[in-house]
Amino acid sequence: MKKGTKNIKTENEQSAIIYARVSSKEQEKEGYSIQAQVKLLENYASEREYCVEGQYVDVETAKHAGRTDFGKMVNFLSKKKAVASSSSKHYILLVEKTDRLFRNFKDFVMIDELGIDIHFVKENVIISPNSNSHEKFMHGIKVLMAKNYIDNLSEESKKGMLEKAEEGIYPSKAPLGYQNVVGDTGKKIIVQTPSIAPLILLLFEMYATGNYSLLEVTKQAASDGLVNRKTHKKLSKSTIHKILSNPFYYGDFVWSGKSYHGNHEPIVSKELFDKVQEILTGGHQKPRPQKHRWAFQGLLFCGHCGCAMVAERKKGKYVYYHCTGNKGACPVEYVREEGIDHQFITSLKKIQLDDDVLQWVIKALKESHDDEKTYHAGRISALEKQHRLLQDRLDAMYTDKLDGKISEDFFNRKNIEWRKEQSDILHSLETHQTANRIYIEEGVQLLELAQSAVNLYKKQNMLEKRELLNFVYSNSTWKNGLLTPNFRKPFDFLVVANEAYQKEKVAFGKKGDPCSVWLPEQDSNLRQGG
Repeated sequence: MKKGTKNIKTENEQSAIIYARVSSKEQEKEGYSIQAQVKLLENYASEREYCVEGQYVDVETAKHAGRTDFGKMVNFLSKKKAVASSSSKHYILLVEKTDRLFRNFKDFVMIDELGIDIHFVKENVIISPNSNSHEKFMHGIKVLMAKNYIDNLSEESKKGMLEKAEEGIYPSKAPLGYQNVVGDTGKKIIVQTPSIAPLILLLFEMYATGNYSLLEVTKQAASDGLVNRKTHKKLSKSTIHKILSNPFYYGDFVWSGKSYHGNHEPIVSKELFDKVQEILTGGHQKPRPQKHRWAFQGLLFCGHCGCAMVAERKKGKYVYYHCTGNKGACPVEYVREEGIDHQFITSLKKIQLDDDVLQWVIKALKESHDDEKTYHAGRISALEKQHRLLQDRLDAMYTDKLDGKISEDFFNRKNIEWRKEQSDILHSLETHQTANRIYIEEGVQLLELAQSAVNLYKKQNMLEKRELLNFVYSNSTWKNGLLTPNFRKPFDFLVVANEAYQKEKVAFGKKGDPCSVWLPEQDSNLRQGG
């Protein structure tokens, strides 16, 4: 935490706490930086003569996903709240946007309990203990959708990879014998490694003769100098087996369980690859009988010991589930499939919103989408400008090379560097363009699924039910005849909000204010006081 010292403190001052966060190094590189956020918030505080007492900053990466400074900030404000009665000082929290502060509903409740004013500077919104229920509701919706949106963005890279796979581009690091490079168009491509590809072909040809064992081929690889690219150690027999089994070498590849035809140059022919597979599998492989796919198997676990619940058929037609008992004797009793089915139906009702609440949520979604569109449009414009600038530099540098003003070595080095930058920019552009399109669409589709989940589930057969349940739940448990559902995100947030609203309806009648569910404790106090 950095202390602010440039504002003069007064007796009845408003002290500001600044919080800034980026969710990844990539976001920071795109310009959504800590420095930009802090500067915006400092200017905001200066214009209103707030005393900036502290700054808390978190940079999350794939390896470090925790928010150390967020916890420190909450502890600091909690201590200040405890002594607030003996001080005239009033603290406010300054953040750039809703999704910079909240990652989940728990964060929202934690900050709400502090009872402070929160200024969302870019959104031009102030949420305080005195905000009306409509403002609180709209803000709560943004918290919910911010979390869902963050989850969506975290999946964008996976979707981008899937799109590449469908275009025939392997979206990961190429296997031994190939290398990932930047092509003439500025996009990453996969080409053969000239010094290694012939050695890979030799391994296939040797093994296809049937005269060499896997161990002998492994020794040949070691003799040829083939090593692991990371450890630089000799290739093991299991690694050679993976190479000989990898369809990438004849032009296909598997991504997310699906086979694609790649646009990279094959090292071996399909005929040679098939011959090797025939030998690897012993020349003949009996077809494996397809297992019965039980509706709840793999989705349900024992609440006593944590082992999986498995199914078996009794008397030829009744399906029962029971604990595997892998950790010893378990008290869980056999349960009919129909009993579990009934409790899943009851559970699905928890994500089904009332019609009036649904309309509120859709309205909030559309308003929130306007903010996101503005942000993404700005980023798209800036990225396109950066791409054009780099292209102008490349064109000018090419002319300089022809005129002899720069060396061939310098041209090649800068050409690779700037084309890589262009490739990164194009990837960022795709992310922002896709996010702009899917934000409102996926939000509405998710709500529509929540509304129709119960009716949809009742009409489906058991295998179709399994697909729906797998989308909504993860690792639910069964104990003492009761199902304990574990909802996936963002359905867990819908359950929390919906349960709070249903309690409001019971307490205040059908015309109870749906907005109050987002700050239930405080709203209840206000109602009692009114």
